[in-house]
Amino acid sequence: MSAEHDSELSFFRRYVFSLDHKVIGVQYTVTALCFLFFGFCLMMLMRWQLAYPGEPLPIIGSLFGEAAMPGGVMLPEFYNSLGAMHGTIMVFLGVVPILVGGFGNYVMPLQIGAADMAFPKLNMMSYWVYAAGGVVMLTGFFVPGGAANSGWTSYPPLSDIATTGQTVWLFGMVLLITSSLLGSVNFIVTIAHLRAKGLTMFRLPFFVWAQLVTAFLLLLAFPPLEAAGVMQLMDRLAGTSFFLPTGLVVSGEVQQVSGGGSPILWQHLFWFLAHPEVYVLILPAMGIVAEVIANNTRKPLWGYRAMVYSTIFLGFMSFIVWAHHMFMTGMGTTISAFFATTTMIISIPSVVILTALLISLYQASIRFTVPMLFALAFLPMFAIGGLTGLPLGLPASDIHLHDTYYVIGHFHYVVAPGTIFAIFAGVYYWFPKVTGRMMNSALGKAHFWGSFIFMNVVFMPMFWIGLAGVSRRLYDQTAYTHGEAVQDLTITSSWGAWMLGVAQIPFIINFFVSARAGKKVAENPWDSTTLEWSAPSPPPHGNFATEPVVYRGPYEYSVPDRSQDFFPQFTPSEG
Repeated sequence: MSAEHDSELSFFRRYVFSLDHKVIGVQYTVTALCFLFFGFCLMMLMRWQLAYPGEPLPIIGSLFGEAAMPGGVMLPEFYNSLGAMHGTIMVFLGVVPILVGGFGNYVMPLQIGAADMAFPKLNMMSYWVYAAGGVVMLTGFFVPGGAANSGWTSYPPLSDIATTGQTVWLFGMVLLITSSLLGSVNFIVTIAHLRAKGLTMFRLPFFVWAQLVTAFLLLLAFPPLEAAGVMQLMDRLAGTSFFLPTGLVVSGEVQQVSGGGSPILWQHLFWFLAHPEVYVLILPAMGIVAEVIANNTRKPLWGYRAMVYSTIFLGFMSFIVWAHHMFMTGMGTTISAFFATTTMIISIPSVVILTALLISLYQASIRFTVPMLFALAFLPMFAIGGLTGLPLGLPASDIHLHDTYYVIGHFHYVVAPGTIFAIFAGVYYWFPKVTGRMMNSALGKAHFWGSFIFMNVVFMPMFWIGLAGVSRRLYDQTAYTHGEAVQDLTITSSWGAWMLGVAQIPFIINFFVSARAGKKVAENPWDSTTLEWSAPSPPPHGNFATEPVVYRGPYEYSVPDRSQDFFPQFTPSEG
């Protein structure tokens, strides 16, 4: 059936405009990995300016043309563009698409026993709208004035009066948000209606629960930002004043605008999305880590139901904490206390999930595979990110720490060594399912140790730099005495970033070489219990030769009186 199906399709329908969720998942993954690499390169350029301000970029400085001074010294405007585009690319074009569009598209239908997503054409459209949004976003580098340079948060009124690149950024964001909305509807309907016979909600793998809650977050939180993006476009192109206040003065001149708008309104609309967005990043990552830990401890997840309920509660609470990003806007003490309280409460379900994963390691027969190394490293890295976020949720301490490098350190411990370690765990774990081949273990371990060491070298110094009061968006922090005092830490952080780039070389080699020449594997190389491993590796069109039936929970490892230490969901009970 699969061969017949493939033979009927042209190359473009099979691999480019495919309706198969697996091809679309691979498209999302490869595209997002490319964007992650590009966004990482932008960061490495920024780190040169921060470590060695006023010095020409070596080798490539002369290639930047109008973005650099004569001799190759980076201009402040170009530095601001790098900062805005780095944040946008890494979050909206990299991490979210690979976790939801990549892993979610490929693995979730297999884990629930579905032949495909509920709406295959909508699925294809979600990828191509995402790809178009990415291309539009990158064209900002080629318009007059360069790419968007108002920060990845694009706060008005600066963003309303910025160069043409900001308009391009807004068009790109509208496309990316539309893509996420199309995908989230598809995920919810697929999980609700296409589960295999016997697969009740509490037999779902934790990864599927994480994707389901994430889909609801995307569906409910992204529309306010899309509306805000359209409103800011109207301010820039149609003369409206949604975010432009009356009497705005720019370069000594009063702007002739209708006025009456509120820059704070943008912050409310942006952060109403951007705080749930943090959990859009972290929940699928937790789902991946849970799958890898259960498989490599050879025992069920401890507190599976508590983890599920915590995930649901986390999703709900994420909608009522957004203004802890806005304590500096002058809100009253009562509303500040409300958002500080909800921020402390939302830490509880995260701690429950993290604790359950840690307890799952107790008395386990741990296999230190490459996916497991990344999954284990995720736990302390995410814990550091979470704990350092607590002072930012309290107005008294946030006033000092707001918009300093402390915030960058906190957020990146969640998203960089946290979420990205989960991504690598997922790539190594499901690579044999996608390709039918294993990635090289020696190269994988070299990649892990290099990444683990240098991730901490990059981000740990930022806590001390931030505590010294150094602002996160300074082009040259040595212009200030308190910044110059911690410049050695900044140089250390920059060298850590460049070495982190070097540490990714084994992964890149491993990824491409293993896809063509890696060791071929059986259908279930990890001896896993979940439903995706009942399909061939790689799965054919339609995924399963016969309609799968589920008989038990997702993590039946080390069941007594069994001849093997795993009991797959799809295996009937003996006798």
